[in-house]
Formats: sequence, C-alpha cells, structure tokens
Amino acid sequence: MLARDDQESLKNTPLHGLHVSLGGKMVPFAGYDMPVQYPAGVLKEHLHTRSQAGLFDVSHMGQLALRPKSGRIEDAARALERLVPQDIVAVARGRQRYAQFTNSVGGILDDLMVANFGDHLFLVVNAACKAEDEAHLRANLADDCVIDSLVDRALIALQGPKAESVLTKLCAEAPGMKFMDAGPHKVAGIDCFVSRSGYTGEDGFEISVPAADAERLAKTLLDNPEVMPIGLGARDSLRLEAGLCLYGHDIDTATTPVEAALEWSVQKSRRRGGARAGGFPGAEKILAHFDNGASRRRVGLRPDGRAPVREGALLFADATAGEPIGKVTSGGFGPSLNAPVAMGYVPTSQSALDTKLFAEVRGQRLPLTIAAMPFVKNTYKR
Repeated sequence: MLARDDQESLKNTPLHGLHVSLGGKMVPFAGYDMPVQYPAGVLKEHLHTRSQAGLFDVSHMGQLALRPKSGRIEDAARALERLVPQDIVAVARGRQRYAQFTNSVGGILDDLMVANFGDHLFLVVNAACKAEDEAHLRANLADDCVIDSLVDRALIALQGPKAESVLTKLCAEAPGMKFMDAGPHKVAGIDCFVSRSGYTGEDGFEISVPAADAERLAKTLLDNPEVMPIGLGARDSLRLEAGLCLYGHDIDTATTPVEAALEWSVQKSRRRGGARAGGFPGAEKILAHFDNGASRRRVGLRPDGRAPVREGALLFADATAGEPIGKVTSGGFGPSLNAPVAMGYVPTSQSALDTKLFAEVRGQRLPLTIAAMPFVKNTYKR
C-alpha cells in the first residue's frame, strides 16, 4: 500500500472522477491514479473489447506538437529523423507512424506515435517517459522546431469490432478512416485529434480531446450499450495477446529495434544504402544488427500447461540442467485463448518457431514453445 503522502502526490487524469463514479479500482501507475479494473472484472472487460467495444483512459500519456520554425513540415520531419530510425519525411498528411527514440548504443529510450497534421507533427509518448522525451526534443530540436507540450488534453481509446459503428454516430468521417489515418476531426461537436489505431490488436480509434470536454465525450460514448469502460488490467492482457511491446518491460534502453523484432518499423530509406541511411542515435549498432543479425531476439511463448509464466521468469533450453538462456519480459493469461501467453528474449540461434524451452516457475521448469505473434489475429481496417 502507498503511504497517504504518496497517494496524495499521484496525478489525476481529467477522467478521474468518472472512474471513481463507475466503481473503478484505482491503483498507482506511471505517477497517476488509474483504474486497473471496474466491477465487471478484467476477464469480462477483455472479452467485451474483443467482441464489442471498450473505452480506455490513456490520458496519462504525453501529447506533443512539433512545429517547424520554417513553416515547412518536411523540416520538422527531417529534424525528428535525427532522433528516430524511422522515415518521418514519407509520412503523408493525415497519416501516422510508429517510431522509437534511440540512444547512442542503439537502445530504445521510448516508443511513440508520430502523425503528420499538415503544419506540424503530433506525437504521443509513454507516460513514464514523457518528461524525459520532452527534454530530449528540446535539447536536440529547439533550433528547428517549436515544441509544445499539450498538457490541456485528455486521450481516450475506443477499441473493438463495434468501435467504428459507435464513433460514426459522433464523427461522420470515422468510417472513411483506415488503420493509421490521423488528423483533426469533430467528435460530438468537439474539436478532437482522431487516429485509427490503438494498442489492443483490435480495430479502433484514439481520440485526443480538450481536457474540459473529456468527461462529456467519455459519458456520451459509454451511453452506447456496446461500450464498456476498460481498466489497465485488460489493457495489458489485450496488448500481450496482440504481441505488442510494453516500454520498460519488453523494450528498454539496452534493447535495439532488431533485438525487439521491430525491424518492420525501420523503413529501407533509413537502412544501409537508403536515401537517408543512418543519422540517428545508435545507427552504427542498429544498422550492424540489420547487416549481421543480433545475438538475441524477442519471441512469443506459449506455455504447455495452464499456469501463467510471468515477467522475470528465467528461460532454459533443458528441463533439468544448464544455465538460463533468456528471460520472460511479459506474461499472463490470455482470456481470448483461454490459455497463458508470454514474450521474452532468447538467443537468436534458439529463436525458431516451435522450439521447445522451459521456464522456471517456483523452482520448477515448465515447458513452453516459441510461437508466432500476434497470438490473436489483429483486425485493423487496412
């Protein structure tokens, strides 16, 4: 339990009062008082999101605008490319791309979303890293860009197969949006930023809304019988089934994008021989991993039995002998599969699908198998 002083130091999102009124079980998360679940419970919340639509409060995440001093959006894109290995110049107006801030040794400082809003770039970064990310941007890009921290906005996610039909009642443009489309739209008459994206593997939307309007919009969405409020517990089990990394767990400052099986996120233009190869922190190591491979790799894991294998469990090649070869970084029960799932790192030489490994759980080595991710097929609208 947190001491009273620690509890009082937690920040609240603009939807805090709504969470409490809905019976949310509040816990500390990334410096905020956040709902881990509601009375329905994690299992029902998870399955409801997979079958209908779930509403998530992700207002604790950081929202930033990168405005080019020259007035040319390509200058902001080129400036940001000095900090990330992704092709930002090629992100068209109204589109969004997944990226990572890297450090001098090729590790990941944070992962983020970058959208082109025409006259500026809109960034969404992780809650635990947002102060450091903003400082990083100001230290490196201030000569080229005005960096605005959009602290007066909330961020909510509407996820699941019914997300489009629900949002269409409030936003006429919603049906025309494809996966990773992003831009300003009116939602229920409110000026919002909407992207067709999320972190559940389901079709859905993330909606940046002025803080003063957040509760009204959330309540309007929850008035639909298809929509249920979803806490952090189900958010984590959904992203795990989708095979998506959680910063600080599956990726960190000592993990390169290649080790993390995120090669797909680094476009050819930034790789060796590309139009703008390198030029980002840690390029030498990351490009060497592209050329020669990395010594370890993130993989999906399916335990043979019913017992979940949690973060931190050591992985072995043998049932009884030998030193650990890797470690689990995320693990739990997958409600959609009615079975446990996990992710972790193993030597690349032992990362092939269907490889049998063993995880140490309470002194026993439990069998598991390297499996393809996502564990649950995604339903993004392409």
